[in-house]
Amino acid sequence: MRTLYWMTNDLRLDDNAALSFAARSSELALVYVINPDWFVEGQYGLIPMGVHRWQFLQQSLADLSASLEGRGHRLNILRGDPPAVISELIDQFQFQHVIVSRQFGFDEIAQITLLRGLFPDVAFSAVDTYTLFNLNALPMPVSEIPETYSRFRRKAEKMKVRSPGCAPAELPEAIKLDREESSLDEIVDLGAHHRLRGGETAAKAHAEFYFSGELPLSYKLVRNELDGWENSSKFSAWLNSGCFSARRFVDLLSEFEQYRERNDSTYWLYVELLWREYFQWLALKIGKKLFLKSGNSAHRILGRFDTGPFSAWCHGETRYPLVNACMKQLRATGYLSNRGRQIAASCLINEMDGDWRYGAAWFESQLIDYDVAANWGNWQYLAGVGADPKGGRHFSITKQTEIYDADSRFRSRWLT
Repeated sequence: MRTLYWMTNDLRLDDNAALSFAARSSELALVYVINPDWFVEGQYGLIPMGVHRWQFLQQSLADLSASLEGRGHRLNILRGDPPAVISELIDQFQFQHVIVSRQFGFDEIAQITLLRGLFPDVAFSAVDTYTLFNLNALPMPVSEIPETYSRFRRKAEKMKVRSPGCAPAELPEAIKLDREESSLDEIVDLGAHHRLRGGETAAKAHAEFYFSGELPLSYKLVRNELDGWENSSKFSAWLNSGCFSARRFVDLLSEFEQYRERNDSTYWLYVELLWREYFQWLALKIGKKLFLKSGNSAHRILGRFDTGPFSAWCHGETRYPLVNACMKQLRATGYLSNRGRQIAASCLINEMDGDWRYGAAWFESQLIDYDVAANWGNWQYLAGVGADPKGGRHFSITKQTEIYDADSRFRSRWLT
């Protein structure tokens, strides 16, 4: 069977069920499509993919390409509207089977639905590579995903996560595509603050570093720190680009607990990973509601877009020094701690009466570890139109400053 594997957020060989499935084919083409729309202003006047995530993605693609070449295969990197590119390839090379990782964003799902309709005689397979659980083995059916995380967590914690698989030993004969490939931009040095590097190789190196020491045992104690490389696990960028498997993470965590120690911090690492899991399946359930101002709720909320205040928030020029430091760190590095994200989001929503969707779109543009479900789901949560029974979260910036930056170290670093 001639198979096209359209790679998306699954840029790895290890524990990649879609690649293992594709390896059963007689002939195979591996394709990644760079969408030009990622680099033009979208609905909120912002570019969806900023420089930090774009560089991380390019590093990831280069690393994957090298790994595949070492196995006698290749990654075809093409540029264009994804459904149009995939349609042309199916027509030109008469692919009988198209494999893609399961998608959770509304637009991404719509692209696959469109292709299914255009090619009813082609088999399309959506494979679970991005999540802990498969669609057919969830804690509950997608239609019954609860409106609150706690209800999901109570059931999910009791479920066994499937063991991760290894990379396929061999890959089928590569189909040579007669298409002009897209060249990657020159990868530039973005500064000393930039420690996240894309690719499965870097992800594995970080996993070895993280689980070889004592860091998992202190995660819960330091996870709310605003700064510091070792004050959170830092896996999110590799997980969300698909350079590292969520199941592999759980496997390493379980091994650490078995042979080293299990405590509240190691348990909390899994709790946080379940948050990521929950947002994926909730997004699949609610679809386009993930992007509505009223979110998944039935009530209208206030919040307006005002160019001046929003620009000040984005650039760290508000009257709140802690928020400014957070936003300057985000612009400089493409990264912001979870606590920093909550403080900044609460400020836009509550102190500045801003429209939460513009904040979510700014984070989409800036964050290296952007994930459609987690990003927009978390913003809904904070705005009170998503998975929060308390109706939104309002953080006192004064109190947050006293707790998390009492010595002004974070502000001093990022406001100078």
